[in-house]
Amino acid sequence: MPSLTFVMPHWLYWSTLGLFPLVAAWLVYREQERRDFGRPNLFLAYLFLLTAGFLGMHRFYLKSAWGMIFIPFFLAVLWTSADIRVARENLSLSRSEAEHAERLLTRAQSDLAAGKTGAAQRLAKAEADAAPARDHFAASTDGLRRANGYARVAGILLGLLLLGDAFLLPRLVRRRRQRETTPTPPLVHPLDTGVPASAVKPPLPFFRPVDWLVRVTGELVAYWAVLAVFAYYYEVVARYIFNSPTNWVHESMFLMFGMQYMLAGAYAYRDETHVRVDIVYSHLSVRGRAVCDIITSFFFFLFAGALLVTGWRFASDAISIGERSFTEWGIQYWPVKLTMPIGAALLILQGLSRLVRDIAIVAGKVE
Repeated sequence: MPSLTFVMPHWLYWSTLGLFPLVAAWLVYREQERRDFGRPNLFLAYLFLLTAGFLGMHRFYLKSAWGMIFIPFFLAVLWTSADIRVARENLSLSRSEAEHAERLLTRAQSDLAAGKTGAAQRLAKAEADAAPARDHFAASTDGLRRANGYARVAGILLGLLLLGDAFLLPRLVRRRRQRETTPTPPLVHPLDTGVPASAVKPPLPFFRPVDWLVRVTGELVAYWAVLAVFAYYYEVVARYIFNSPTNWVHESMFLMFGMQYMLAGAYAYRDETHVRVDIVYSHLSVRGRAVCDIITSFFFFLFAGALLVTGWRFASDAISIGERSFTEWGIQYWPVKLTMPIGAALLILQGLSRLVRDIAIVAGKVE
């Protein structure tokens, strides 16, 4: 199989992080508004074809047993790829042995020309050792050529199956949708309807823009988790099928998850989904919880303020020097560190919204 040499450009990485959540959110809302929401659709069918079509997942998505036909061809690709790895190792070893035998042969010929004692015996031994080394190297070269040929045939056959299904998918999706005549009711998250979930305390009118900003930011960066599926999928395929492991996939993903952690902190605090040990708090009344939150808010704002100040210091230093990663990918670090003060600011705004509401609860203004 051919090797993959793709390395994601920096501009593509940052633009994907910015545009993908917007496109994904638009596709989700558009799909939820369809009357036949829940039935198989062409977009997902092609998505399965592109990402896992070699396993027939697009056929299984359409509930077709014909997806089983792809599995033997995929196993053939894996088998031939393993043969290529073994053949490459054998070729490397045989090349080293042949080069060593040739060096000994050349040295023995030089010794014989110089008339050194025992040179004839060393030359005969070197010639006897060089012959099988040459044969082993030639056999290893032929073995690698055969393995590449088998892998090419398996890859071409699998590719032809995928290409054929790429043309058949629209008709297959239409047939599947006709069989599923009962539409599935849309599953709309409470946050998408404007109705607060049971765990979310509705903000006071003055803080509704803050609540909207925190909610939108958290929901958009949540779509980054989908990018991790595509990225690690590419890494697994590149590493185990094309023998082309990467470094940029791991670095791009742990940076992405770090930014997601910072930007979604306020969203988790808004929905009260942070991990906590409720020994006393859960047994208090609504007003008792509000009093407890007001008292402990000092520690919250102390932490969030320190995060804001130190985060901005880290981000400004990274921007001023144009800091980049120390790996060969060399991605910019300042956008990553900039999410620290942004996340801290969102956390403080959400904390202020909650503090004002708790004060209003204690004062009896709201329930």
